[in-house]
Amino acid sequence: MPDSAAKIVDFDHPPADPLPWFERWLQDARHTGLPNPNAMTLATIDPDGRPSARIVLLKSIDPAGAVFFTNRESRKGLALRAKPQAALLFHWDSLDRQVRIEGTATLVSDAESDAYFATRPRGSQIGTWASAQSQPVISRAELQRAVDAITRKYEGKDVPRPPYWGGYRVSLESIEFWQGDKFRLHDRVVYTPGSVSGTWTTQRLYP
Repeated sequence: MPDSAAKIVDFDHPPADPLPWFERWLQDARHTGLPNPNAMTLATIDPDGRPSARIVLLKSIDPAGAVFFTNRESRKGLALRAKPQAALLFHWDSLDRQVRIEGTATLVSDAESDAYFATRPRGSQIGTWASAQSQPVISRAELQRAVDAITRKYEGKDVPRPPYWGGYRVSLESIEFWQGDKFRLHDRVVYTPGSVSGTWTTQRLYP
């Protein structure tokens, strides 16, 4: 483990605020050269009660929650509409670390979704219109025809954000930090909101 990623947190006396700790770990993950250090597993419950999980990318995090963007008509979008509870998992294997977040998922504002969509590569913007995410498609050629049609439609023009695409914010109802150690004697601590707004309570957990 590189020096910048050394175990610098005292799990018996964790920091009062988990967010700077999370930012430090995310920065450590970036320094490892991982292609997507902000990748996280998003777990949801489908309308029929079946769990499902997939990888999405964290775009921002603050006291209000962790934000990601997606097609809201996709399987995960329909699941969050029916049961707006989500679990997020960051796993940085080379650092032997995990962070788990659980909370309620709410829609981010149209303005925030518009602002992020405008920063995406044009090809990704076009792909968002062309893909009916999670729906059956006959072939790759069918997808390409849809891409070509959208490309022609917006030639020479800005690509607007589709009304069905936008962000979600998962509230920080719990944040757990996990640091691996030998013989499976890992360090774990979980944060939950305190009784006073802006404060946190912590609890150390057995491995």
